[in-house]
Amino acid sequence: MDCFCTITREKSITKASKVLYMSPQGLSKIVKNIENELDAKLMIRTTSGIELTESGRCFYEKAEKILSDYREMKNDILHIEQRYAGEIDLLSAYGILRLLTPACILEFNRLHPEIGFSYREYPDREVERRFQKKDGNVAFSIGPFEDGLYETTRLVGYPVRLLVHDSHPLASRETASIEDIRGEELYIESSEFKIHHLILDKCRQAGFTPDIAFETSGFSLCHKMCREKRGISVTVDFMSEDMAMEHLVCLPFEGEGYEWTAYMLTRKGEPLTAEMELFHKHVDRWLENIRKGVITR
Repeated sequence: MDCFCTITREKSITKASKVLYMSPQGLSKIVKNIENELDAKLMIRTTSGIELTESGRCFYEKAEKILSDYREMKNDILHIEQRYAGEIDLLSAYGILRLLTPACILEFNRLHPEIGFSYREYPDREVERRFQKKDGNVAFSIGPFEDGLYETTRLVGYPVRLLVHDSHPLASRETASIEDIRGEELYIESSEFKIHHLILDKCRQAGFTPDIAFETSGFSLCHKMCREKRGISVTVDFMSEDMAMEHLVCLPFEGEGYEWTAYMLTRKGEPLTAEMELFHKHVDRWLENIRKGVITR
């Protein structure tokens, strides 16, 4: 069914074979076997690609639902097994593990070698899509969130600042307004990041659309472009400190609502396991020690 649906989406057996890392002959045989089992013609080859028959469209619609149900069931079972096995499967938005430092995870593993631990990093919106589909059992992401989806614990928040080269006319200012972005070439994280939507929403409220020169999946490229005087960007304090790039200036925005706030998420109504509680307390202590200067980032 997965092969059939992939062929349908790609409208080509050849293209689908590349997506699935299978031979076109193997895929053709799978389609033929399905047609023989159902005693129906499902696909027709045309000069423009593959077209579905009426029976094929019916099969595709039902197969998509079955596959979705199967994946949900698989994730539910994985989630149950992880709970009984006492495992932590962390999904983290980019930047948060950088903030905590890898030492936080390594220390937890050292203290609790009996707990299975895995993590994956994605843009914050992808973290939430996956978490809503029951992928992972703990998540780090950036607020705000839709009401009722998660149990949330605020970890830390940093102001979002305007980033400019020290030769830029804005560099001599003590603060910046959203209006200062108007007409400037802006390098910014992609729409998969909430900081992107925060800035665009602020610009729209001010009555303009920013001139986005380039969207990226990381803060580092934004800093590099500002250093090379290609344009301006937005950043978060600790990111800018980590980059340690000369000739860059961070300006606080005037007004409220310019904050990058990290949270720990668990699912609404789902009890915390003992292992998840241990990890939660470990992260809280780690951040407190960073704040006190006991741990240096």
